[in-house]
Amino acid sequence: MSLILQNIAKHITLSPEEEENFLSKIQVRKFKAKSILLNTGEICVNSYFVNSGILRSFNINDNIVEYVMSFAGEGYWIGDMYSLISQKPGNLFIEVLEDAEVVMLSKENQEILYTETPKLERFFRILIENSLVANQERLNPLDFFSNQILEFLENLIEKMP
Repeated sequence: MSLILQNIAKHITLSPEEEENFLSKIQVRKFKAKSILLNTGEICVNSYFVNSGILRSFNINDNIVEYVMSFAGEGYWIGDMYSLISQKPGNLFIEVLEDAEVVMLSKENQEILYTETPKLERFFRILIENSLVANQERLNPLDFFSNQILEFLENLIEKMP
């Protein structure tokens, strides 16, 4: 079973026909390190699942300082959720940090899958909820300022190995 199907199986059960349909809607591509999958100001049209390698999302402020928003390693999803959901230009870059094999699911195909396989709508809702919780935990200023930086980094590594 491919890694992405294992990821889905953590939350829902697909029949072999539903798995085959899902696999028909994705695209698997390899990217070299330093490839940019999404630029700020573009509309995000894909969700990305990492089969191998590491990706990051980040933005750059007016002083040309990069702010990393998230990392995605093997078995993790990444995308500009604001842009993907709203279909408005986003403010994130998505970059490949080391050579990667990435599964791309277009917004269009994701919507088709919601209709064809309603269980997948539940799966993606669970992912979005988990992402929201993790993002809030990561950005909690009380945790950040109450812990020493070493404790903060240890907690971050424990949550996202």
